[in-house]
Amino acid sequence: MNTDTVLDEFRAAGALLEGHFVLSSGRHSGAYLQCARVLMEARRAERLCRALADKIRARFDEPFDLVVSPAMGGVVVGYEMGRQLGVPAIFMERVDGSFALRRGFDIAPGARVLMVEDVVTTGLSSRECIAAIAAAGGHCVAAACLADRSNGTADVGVPLVSLVALEVSSYADDEVPSELAAIPVTKPGSRFLKS
Repeated sequence: MNTDTVLDEFRAAGALLEGHFVLSSGRHSGAYLQCARVLMEARRAERLCRALADKIRARFDEPFDLVVSPAMGGVVVGYEMGRQLGVPAIFMERVDGSFALRRGFDIAPGARVLMVEDVVTTGLSSRECIAAIAAAGGHCVAAACLADRSNGTADVGVPLVSLVALEVSSYADDEVPSELAAIPVTKPGSRFLKS
């Protein structure tokens, strides 16, 4: 899949949104990739994740033992990536603001882990999840995402493989252009949800 094909999948799912969004990173943007919508149709999720799994297999010789994703956005993509790679998939949840394993999930000491996200913008959630994987005894070898909004500039601390890398402008609170500031704000991500 190339960039146009991937974006066509997002458009077909009504998942490429325009407006004024506050991203999980806290930055503002005029565009939002709603991965939950693109992944809600199982065949589309399978196509996208198969293409991402192919990129991962081409880059890494040794297999992974486990896929770990941050909740909420990474749960579905992580599950499908685990299925595509033939390994178990679990997820981290925020407990008092930090990622932790719950629901009886654990990571075997030294397990080779692939951390999978839906979208990376600044890499903050990815770095937090990778730190939690290490704290739980795993070895995060690489990270993967459907869309890298940083166009390859986000540093997550391990190699990052994305299905599509995009350059989508985002702004700090004090940098929001007036035309964007004039649009009502939407906070579509899960970071701001109260538990």
